[in-house]
Amino acid sequence: MENSLYVSPSPHIHGGDSISKNMYGVLIALIPAFLVSLYYFGLGALIVTWVSVVSCVLFEYLIQKFLMKKEPTICDGSAILTGVLLGFNLPSNLPVWIVVIGALAAIGIGKMTFGGLGNNIFNPALVGRVFLLISFPAQMTTWPLVDATSAFPLTYTDAATGATVLSLMNEGISVKDLPSYTSLLSGAHGGSLGEISAFALLLGFAYMLWKKIITWHIPVTIILTVFVFTGILHLVNPVSYASPFLHVLSGGLMLGAIFMATDYVTSPMTKKGMVIYAFGIGLLTSIIRVFGSYPEGVSFAILIMNALTPLINMYVKPKHFGEK
Repeated sequence: MENSLYVSPSPHIHGGDSISKNMYGVLIALIPAFLVSLYYFGLGALIVTWVSVVSCVLFEYLIQKFLMKKEPTICDGSAILTGVLLGFNLPSNLPVWIVVIGALAAIGIGKMTFGGLGNNIFNPALVGRVFLLISFPAQMTTWPLVDATSAFPLTYTDAATGATVLSLMNEGISVKDLPSYTSLLSGAHGGSLGEISAFALLLGFAYMLWKKIITWHIPVTIILTVFVFTGILHLVNPVSYASPFLHVLSGGLMLGAIFMATDYVTSPMTKKGMVIYAFGIGLLTSIIRVFGSYPEGVSFAILIMNALTPLINMYVKPKHFGEK
């Protein structure tokens, strides 16, 4: 019986992808945004990102090793990516102890509570960010000012602070007093350390499309939805509602649409489902930004649609093989 035929469950074709390959591919795509954050925020960006990554990896190791009694999988890159994305969603002057708490919430609550990678319902990095935003609202909304004349500033917790573009828009500041489109593209304005440069995030988007790590459906649908919704409001009343270009280029829209809404585990499986999911994120983001008390709504919108992903997958199914 040396020539016995063993039949294993499908799928039978291996495409060469793996968890670690895709995770490290996303990390490579985040390098431009990280370099921009280092240039403008310097030591603060380095400390917050490093503490976030180390904490996420450590908490995942400890929880898997001692609570779940299983072999740690920290080398697959998922904990590192969660740490980087969490850090990118934080102010660069956030105290270290708060970053550690955010990492514990991201890994412990957002990921391991559901059983680990592949089982989590919500994006872990956003769980950590929203947990910190609710628990420490003052520290999470104190934004260091960007000094465009100084590369890699050495200030950290004592950096000068100011309002973000979305905060200014929410307060009804005149458009002429807001940063230019050039500043929004380059990153010369305040905000979370990984969201400030739209151009750097678009470079990462292009890289992931090239490597086929993600498809265009979710990011493009989110951005178009926000652009159209805020554009209509701007046309109706340009005095009260900001330009759609400002909405698209400012805040965490690019970071959320490209790097967090596209998470494999928490987004729909089909292309039609992805469009529905992304439309919901774009619409909720616009509503929260324009009519809500929070100037930013991307994180909340993604988490809400994460919760609806199982329903979308249930009702938007691909056709069976051979079905017409």
